[in-house]
Amino acid sequence: MIASPILYAVAAQQLAEARRAMAPCGRLEAQCRPGNIEDALEIQRRVRIILNQSVGGWKCSLPGPNVVAAPIYAPDIFTSSPCPVIADGGLARAEPEIAFVLGCDLPARDSGYSEIEIHDAIAETRLVLELVGGRYAEPAGLSFPELLADHLSNQGLLVGPVMRVDPVEIPGEFPIAVEACGAVLMKRDGRHPDGHPLRAFRALVQFLTRQGEGLTKGQVFITGSYAGVLHLPIGKAIRVGFGDMGILDVEFRATKLSHSDHTAVLRTS
Repeated sequence: MIASPILYAVAAQQLAEARRAMAPCGRLEAQCRPGNIEDALEIQRRVRIILNQSVGGWKCSLPGPNVVAAPIYAPDIFTSSPCPVIADGGLARAEPEIAFVLGCDLPARDSGYSEIEIHDAIAETRLVLELVGGRYAEPAGLSFPELLADHLSNQGLLVGPVMRVDPVEIPGEFPIAVEACGAVLMKRDGRHPDGHPLRAFRALVQFLTRQGEGLTKGQVFITGSYAGVLHLPIGKAIRVGFGDMGILDVEFRATKLSHSDHTAVLRTS
């Protein structure tokens, strides 16, 4: 466990600088590595302060009995194509997910929110692709807290079309099919890692609001990939099919886009 706030600051500064440079960094020095979830979340918080970016959404999962979460910064959320990505080996790395968009604020409060209140706060359900790419040059073999400190390797988010389905009726399983320029690239049996996207979303809302983190209208929440990481071509028309749920069309463009070059705000009616 990190014993000194100074070491939190050193870790956060290294990860923040890697984000600004859009270039990978080495592993944190041993004395600066988070030893548990609490350490990781504190480093996240400090990265956010250093970057001074507004939070446009959150990613979360339930790897065990407790929820884990990471902010997605508003400038890294895109709503149109071509979508800029930092390519990895000439490819875009993306995860097909279902997102919930808040239609109202959920202020921080000690009592949290009921399932009905959380359900009623959802304005839209959308097909999305999480853009995957962390700050570590060699992420393989790193501890989970180290990855969590780096926002669980989130690079950004492409928000796709609205789904015309009640959130509770979203299936936990459906096929994922990917085409590029009309040719089939891959097909997978899609399955949500927690059984249903609402499970982690509800847990996240309770966790954040009880921790003093208010949630705001328009923020987007993702809860896990239905098909792991997809490696997709750059500069080609791609179509991602989410079973009967809908289709997300996109073309990726390799970029060295800086945070100041783009800001997307998702508005709900």
